[in-house]
Amino acid sequence: MDLFKNLTVLSLEQATVLPYLTFRLAQDGMQVYRLEHPIYGDPNRLVGENILGEERMNAYYLCINSGKKALTLDLAAEEGQEIFRSMIKKMNVDIFATNQLPKNYQKLGIDYESMKALKPDIIWLGLTGFGPDSNEAAYDPILQARSGLMDLTGEAGGEPQVLGIPLPDMGTSVHAYGALMKALYKRQGTGEGSCINISMFESSVSWLTVPITISVLMKKPVTRRGNTHEFFCPVSVYRTKNGFVYVALGNDRQWKAMVSQDIFKPLDKPQYEKNAGRIKDVENLNEAINAITKNHTSEKLIELFNAITVPISKIKAVPEVISDPLVMRRLLYSEDPKTGAKLTLAPPPVKSSFIEETGGKLSFPPRFGEHNQEIYGKLLGYSDQDLARMAEKKVI
Repeated sequence: MDLFKNLTVLSLEQATVLPYLTFRLAQDGMQVYRLEHPIYGDPNRLVGENILGEERMNAYYLCINSGKKALTLDLAAEEGQEIFRSMIKKMNVDIFATNQLPKNYQKLGIDYESMKALKPDIIWLGLTGFGPDSNEAAYDPILQARSGLMDLTGEAGGEPQVLGIPLPDMGTSVHAYGALMKALYKRQGTGEGSCINISMFESSVSWLTVPITISVLMKKPVTRRGNTHEFFCPVSVYRTKNGFVYVALGNDRQWKAMVSQDIFKPLDKPQYEKNAGRIKDVENLNEAINAITKNHTSEKLIELFNAITVPISKIKAVPEVISDPLVMRRLLYSEDPKTGAKLTLAPPPVKSSFIEETGGKLSFPPRFGEHNQEIYGKLLGYSDQDLARMAEKKVI
């Protein structure tokens, strides 16, 4: 039996950091309800192409919102807060999460103490840019800049670059996921809820394990180096006849295996036997390796390196990644019963029993306020007239 199926998550969410977390929780089988303002909603609903031809269902929103249900509610309105308090009790909410600014917690009635008074064992999660004592605005690139991630990314001597994925957003989601699992374990053993505050800035800085320790220990700057590695060589991108490969050698034994191959024997020199010697002459060595690899196809080089157990990979574009057999078998899917539109979704890091039961299928990303009738009408008992009145007043 899947223990997560009986858990209810209510998430006042927008953008990426929290929606990605609840996307992960939905993959575990939790009942996830995303809560949005009835006028403004999640701005990500308006980002990207409008492939469905509907308002607030644009492509960017579709990527991380499958498997959820959607409600609209104005928590700044007194009636909205009354509805919210009823929801917490009648929905038996296990986890409440928000990425609102802390200054809005009490005003909206979503602060931990208020929630705990309604449901003592609730697990409360607040995701913020810089912690619960800060109301500073923060988006992923700002966190990349302030945390040092951008200074570590790009060509040596070139301009700093943002990462290809929003690591502060998604990395914070991963850290929050772990914190929620610990809180659920604690509640299972003690019956107690938890108040969890996670800073995107602190989450981002936590990835800087080597840069922080080395920069302090050796008292020298650690900055971007392009495709090379500060401590190992050869580790870089190399041109081939038909593209690029990345080769990563982690020890002298692998180097010896590499230069034992006929095409690399000219590099079998005494000064390169040890990693320190190779690092010392990294630019010349990489040029020499490139002079060899550019004469061979990526496929031939991959076959050669795999035969001697030296790590190598073709540098793949996203469509090639999708077609990788290891990825294909774990992709998730979602189909819209209304339009027939089909989504291919990124695979989970770990397959859950819920995903196995559903064959990798999740419900289609919910439309704006799609489940208002289900919760406010059927569960909370509001009449159609009540719902129409509240919709007209923009309470829901």
